[in-house]
Amino acid sequence: MMSGRQLAHAKGLLVALFDQVGASRDDAVLICFGGARADVRFGPAIPRWWNERWLEPIGGGGGTPLAHGIRAARTVLARAARRRPAQQRWLWLLTDGRSADRPARPLEADRTVLVDFERGAVRLGRCAALADAWDGLYLTPDDLLG
Repeated sequence: MMSGRQLAHAKGLLVALFDQVGASRDDAVLICFGGARADVRFGPAIPRWWNERWLEPIGGGGGTPLAHGIRAARTVLARAARRRPAQQRWLWLLTDGRSADRPARPLEADRTVLVDFERGAVRLGRCAALADAWDGLYLTPDDLLG
């Protein structure tokens, strides 16, 4: 349920990550999930005219249907595996972990990275637990942005 500063921080991190992906000419897909849906916003190729305007309509709050997002990611990753079997497939999940869903590790991803945006006095630690269950890398935004 990211909102306010957390959401702005996540969007800034996405801009930086997609700039890196674009510079290295790698593929990336942006899947946004909220409510009862998960939508592929763009990808797998990053358009040359990528910029912050892609992120403006992304909202936060109201619950995180993590299972929907992971299901959509599995579909995209499976398609990528068929197209380019030798290509490494990474799943980056940016979330505050405020979801009751505990999906299984998507086996279609070679590596998983969970970026924990949870803030506040009461922290549930769900992102760290999910990263551990998935044998993935656990990071905070500060780890990435220094």
